[in-house]
Amino acid sequence: MKIVRLLGAAAAAALSFTGMQSGIAQTPLRIGVLTDMSSINAHMGGPGAVTAVRMAIEDAGGSVLGRPIEVVSADHQGKPEVAASIARKWYESDGVEVITDLTNSAVAIAVQNVGKSLGKITLIPGGVTEALTNKECSPTGVHWIYDTYSLAVGTTRAVVQQGAKKWFFLTADYAFGQTMQARASKVIESMGAQVVGTVSVPQGTTDFSSQLLRAKSSGADAIALAVAGNDLMNAIKQAQEFGITKGGQRLVASILFIPEVDALGLEAAQGLTLTTGFYWDHDDKTRAWSRRFMERHDRAPTVVQAGNYSAVTHYLKSVAAAQTVDATAVVKKMRELPIDDFYARNATLRPDGQLVHDLILAEVKRPSESKARWDYFKVVSVVPGKDAFLPLEESTCPLVKK
Repeated sequence: MKIVRLLGAAAAAALSFTGMQSGIAQTPLRIGVLTDMSSINAHMGGPGAVTAVRMAIEDAGGSVLGRPIEVVSADHQGKPEVAASIARKWYESDGVEVITDLTNSAVAIAVQNVGKSLGKITLIPGGVTEALTNKECSPTGVHWIYDTYSLAVGTTRAVVQQGAKKWFFLTADYAFGQTMQARASKVIESMGAQVVGTVSVPQGTTDFSSQLLRAKSSGADAIALAVAGNDLMNAIKQAQEFGITKGGQRLVASILFIPEVDALGLEAAQGLTLTTGFYWDHDDKTRAWSRRFMERHDRAPTVVQAGNYSAVTHYLKSVAAAQTVDATAVVKKMRELPIDDFYARNATLRPDGQLVHDLILAEVKRPSESKARWDYFKVVSVVPGKDAFLPLEESTCPLVKK
C-alpha cells in the first residue's frame, strides 16, 4: 500500500497553527485509488489514475475543511475478493473516506457493496456494467463513466444512422459481451436494420480467423466487436489481415481505449468506430488538462484517468460545500452542485448514482491523417447525455421513485 501526502499552501498554513487546531481537524482526509496496476486493465487506470487524483488534490489546494488530503493506492489485481478486502480495511481501519477508480466491473460491484454496507462513498470511473446503477445500486455509489447501455446504444444508433443496415456480432461469451449484443440488437431492430449473424467467442481467444471469415462473408455493413482488452486487439489485428475494412465493411468497437490504439497502430485500427466520454484532443479544455497530465505521465490520458480527476474534484467541492465528510450529506451535495468540466459536459448526477453527460462518437484516424503520436481519433459527433444513457424511468434501482 502506498501513501502520498499532497499539501497545498493552504494546508501547510493550517498545519502551522497546530496549537489552535483540534485533533479531528488535523486528521488527514484519505482518498483511496483502488486500481489495476498489474493485469489487463492497468493501461486504463493504473499509475495514471493515481496521477490524475494527485492533480485533483493539488488543484483543490491540498486540503479541505482544514484537513490535509492524502492519497492511498493499491493494486486490486483484477480480483473482486482482493478489492473488497482492501476496501474494507481502508474504510474501517485506515481513515479512507472515499475510494475511486475501480477498473473491472466485478471489482466495482464488490467495492460498491462494501461501501454501501459501511456508509462510505465509492466513485467509479472504471467499471462499465450498468448493474452498478440498476440492481446493484447504492445510495453512496457514484458511477462517473459510461456504461454498457450507453456504449452499445450510442455507437449503434449513430452507425445505423450513417447507413449500416446489416450487422454481424462477434461477441464475448460472458456478461459484458452478451449485454452489449442484446442492447445493440434492440437499437438495430428498432431502427429498421437487421442482425444478419452472430458468433460467440470465449474469453482469451487468440485465433479469430473462422469467426472473422463468417463475418466477412455475411454481407454485413458493420461488424460489431463485443469483446474487450486483449481479445479486442487480437480481433482487430486479424480483421486487418483479412482486409475486412479495405473491403468496405465497418468495424465497430464496443469499448476501446487510446493506449490500445497506440499498441495496435493506426494501420490496423483505422476506421474503427467507438463511443467515449473523453478524448484528450477534443477541444482547448481537454488539451490544456491533458498536457499537464502528459508532463507527469508521458502518455495521453484515458477516459478513466480523466474521469478520476473529474470525480475527485467534484467530491472535494461537495465536501467543502457540505462542511462534512458524512457520505449521505456529501452525495446530496454532489447531486445539487453544478457539474460541467472538461470531462463531464452538461452533466447531472441521478438518484440511481449514474452521472449523465455528453458522450463522443469517434473514429480512429487513417495513418495519413495523424500528425503525431496520440493524434488518433477524429470526433464524428457529440451524443447528448439524454440520448446516451438508460432513461431513469427504466432503471431497476430501488432508490428510484417510480
